Amino acid sequence: MPPFSLKKLTWLAYGVALAAIVLDQLTKWIVLHLLNMQLGQTIEISPIFDLTFTLNTGVSFGMFSGGEARWVLTGFSLIVAGVMAWWALRAPRRLFAVALGLVIGGALGNVIDRIQIGAVVDFLDFSGLGFPWIFNIADSAISVGVGLLILDSFLSERRTEPVGSEAQTE
Repeated sequence: MPPFSLKKLTWLAYGVALAAIVLDQLTKWIVLHLLNMQLGQTIEISPIFDLTFTLNTGVSFGMFSGGEARWVLTGFSLIVAGVMAWWALRAPRRLFAVALGLVIGGALGNVIDRIQIGAVVDFLDFSGLGFPWIFNIADSAISVGVGLLILDSFLSERRTEPVGSEAQTE
């Protein structure tokens, strides 16, 4: 056996991360180059969903916008992705590995934008549902990944709890 080999769950996490990055960057390329959208332009798709091209120089919900935090946010995202990639080396469950992969891929998808253009390309607009923020595939991957990490923690707690270990009250 080689001195360093990755477990199947680690490969699963890294594969999910790669898929998230590719899908994120492909959809952003479509918005920028195939549809040739201009900043602020909206393409109406349905009563609840549109494509609206925006650039986010901050983080979620417009925090730290203005561009001055570009490299700090890039560095932070790289650290988060690195920690998650290291954590994936020890992934004990499939759901956990998928969740880590989504967070890694989402973080790196947005890092690519920050490095290349100084801001994150956002375009998914569900304002027809009353959702006020415009986001992208990477943001979705991060949100779903965090949700799955929380779900995995609940499910793993239930699996490790001994049968009949209900708290006794006096």
